[in-house]
Amino acid sequence: MSIVPSSKRSTLMRRAISTWSLLLAVTVLAPGIATGQTTQKVSSGTKLVVADQNEGLQTLMRASGAAEKLSSTITYANFLGGPAILEAFRAGALDLATVGNTPPIQAHAAGEQIPIVAARTSSEADYFFAVRPGLKIDTLEQLRGKSIAYGEGTGRQPFVLNALKLAGLTRKDVRLVPLRASDFPDAIRSGQVDVASLNEPHFSRYLADFADRGASAIPKAQNDRLPKSLTYLYASQKALDNPAKAAAIREFVAAWIEANRWSNKNVDAWVDAYYVKRQNLKPADGRKIVEADGIYDFPSLTSLIPRQQALIDVIFEAGDLPTRLDAREEFDLRFDNVISKTN
Repeated sequence: MSIVPSSKRSTLMRRAISTWSLLLAVTVLAPGIATGQTTQKVSSGTKLVVADQNEGLQTLMRASGAAEKLSSTITYANFLGGPAILEAFRAGALDLATVGNTPPIQAHAAGEQIPIVAARTSSEADYFFAVRPGLKIDTLEQLRGKSIAYGEGTGRQPFVLNALKLAGLTRKDVRLVPLRASDFPDAIRSGQVDVASLNEPHFSRYLADFADRGASAIPKAQNDRLPKSLTYLYASQKALDNPAKAAAIREFVAAWIEANRWSNKNVDAWVDAYYVKRQNLKPADGRKIVEADGIYDFPSLTSLIPRQQALIDVIFEAGDLPTRLDAREEFDLRFDNVISKTN
């Protein structure tokens, strides 16, 4: 039995639940079963609007030199978080975006067709479990009875749910505290929650700044039990149905993969271009973030269907989806051809 959603449950999930009966009555061609080829020539004057967060994507494309290889005109629109990006897709304001593993599921549940066209996996998990000052937790099993920051609709949601599942726990065994992702660092520092999933540089800064108060973390060996990071590039169905934009998206996919590989091979240049010059961080902090990101790989979309289905199942079984979704419907498999040519 799932817990009753709080008044702060996201607008997105309310829409998903209210529209689900309509979705069941409508038969659509699932993007994942598309197997044809998109046009490969980019027409003159083709434009794409691409979502960005903290100017990370545009900086990566420019610093790596990948931007210079694009035939289309790219406009980057800055957002904060996957839910805001999804709303922009709903409004028809976006053609393409990079997101974590959860927003495509939320889009699918809400009836939005935003197929995944590329993916990036990592050798490391997305987050680390920080533990409030004065408390010590050595294993995932010791999460029982603890209060845990919970960011529904973000990558932190399945990160927590997978940790509970691995520990043989359910949400009934813990207290999930709904928070915005931006509030996680303050919540753990103040002791509002016992555990919070943090990324870098927030994780290292927390441990350093509150060391004298007994700040700690669940050991990395436990973190390594969790699924590794997964980032998706997904596009509006309207853009994919436009031959000129579909061709531009194919070109962007190849350039995006090339740019990410460049960042793995040129760590100092990437840290300087983005974390130092754009984010005003110290080089050491930037390198720590890149190290936490791990080594990237770019698997075929077909190979990721079982992994995405497992993620859907975890979220559904926790009571956070109105019905069990089919992961195949979240992928446009035509782009496997593009991905294979970059390997």
